[in-house]
Amino acid sequence: MHLSEYFIPTLKETPIGTEAVSHQLSLRAGLVHMLTSGVYSYLPLGLRVLKKIEGIIREEMDAIGCHELLLPALQPLDIWKKTGRDQALKEVMIAFDDKKGRRMCLGPTHEEVITVIARDFIQSYRQLPVTLYQIQSKFRDEIRTRFGIVRACEFIMKDAYSFDRDQAGLKKNYDLQLGAYRKIFKRCGLEVMVVTADSGAMGGSVSHEFLVPAPVGEDAVWMSADGKAVKAQANDQPPAGGSWEKKVAMELGHIFQLGTKYSEALGAVYLDDDGKQKPMVMGCYGIGVSRLLAAIIELNHDAQGILWPQGVAPFDVAILSLQADTEALSLAKAYHDDLQKQGLQVLWDNRDESAGRKFNDADLVGVPYQVLIGKKGLSRGEVEIKDRRTKTVTAVNKNTLPSEIFKRCR
Repeated sequence: MHLSEYFIPTLKETPIGTEAVSHQLSLRAGLVHMLTSGVYSYLPLGLRVLKKIEGIIREEMDAIGCHELLLPALQPLDIWKKTGRDQALKEVMIAFDDKKGRRMCLGPTHEEVITVIARDFIQSYRQLPVTLYQIQSKFRDEIRTRFGIVRACEFIMKDAYSFDRDQAGLKKNYDLQLGAYRKIFKRCGLEVMVVTADSGAMGGSVSHEFLVPAPVGEDAVWMSADGKAVKAQANDQPPAGGSWEKKVAMELGHIFQLGTKYSEALGAVYLDDDGKQKPMVMGCYGIGVSRLLAAIIELNHDAQGILWPQGVAPFDVAILSLQADTEALSLAKAYHDDLQKQGLQVLWDNRDESAGRKFNDADLVGVPYQVLIGKKGLSRGEVEIKDRRTKTVTAVNKNTLPSEIFKRCR
């Protein structure tokens, strides 16, 4: 990718009114653009990161036998009335009458919709178990949007739903999801805490949250010296025994054993091998995809900009041509083409800009490795590789640069 032909509208100054580092850097690095409070456009660079995160999620969901679909954001309110959640979520639900006079809503979540699908297509125990998932925008009329995409009115979520014959089957699926979630967050460069949580308006008997300590979190946890975590409540005391510290945390995912709440309300039943109709036993499993992007930035940045973990970086390597002479440009193009042929994602800063501007933008955007092609280095037959995270700069022979970069990225 040639930067001169790419759309990355970086900002030198921190936008006024932004509190969270992730909000500031996502705006400054040209990842997102605020249309209005709580509503954001994802610009090309931000979309690349989202696609990387989504790719990780899809790989881990598919690995445990889940099947992807896409559910409608527009939903009839009558299915919500059957579960009683039209009232439970009325404070955040965006509801309206369409031109036919039907009461509709923009989906804040999809338990009702997916249960209708199971009801209409699953009749026998032979069709169970099944787990379906999607990655899609959700809509909530948040009274107080906060921290950019951390708490927004429109956000991207991965939600999965399992259908089983009994509690034992649900427990098996639940454990599979829990393990997959640990892998997803680790591949995104995050160490999560898993804590028992309240099921709230979702319902069900068991639920767990996946949290990371973060300054912009809206939850609190007690953490022990050996890494154990317990959900904290307002003004509560630390658990007995050991040394505990209270920390602010951000929720990234939440999984629930729903039981039969939705299947009973919406008539999702199956014929068991004993010839009796029984309600399907459900679980649901959510990850805040756009919130995950913000969390990665919150926990991976320095004074100059973002420090993307390798697995979610928008590009693997940035090539900086520090002067416009023929040799430097020819070498940069050769590196760009060679590395792309080897499967790396390369951003070549070929703009007619000062070296300082190129350095600043490269650090702000946070691509893990930078190739620096300068006059002094070329006079010695060398170019430099900068590790964005450690700031280490290594001089290498210009002829071995592609292999040196490939070793670092793979």
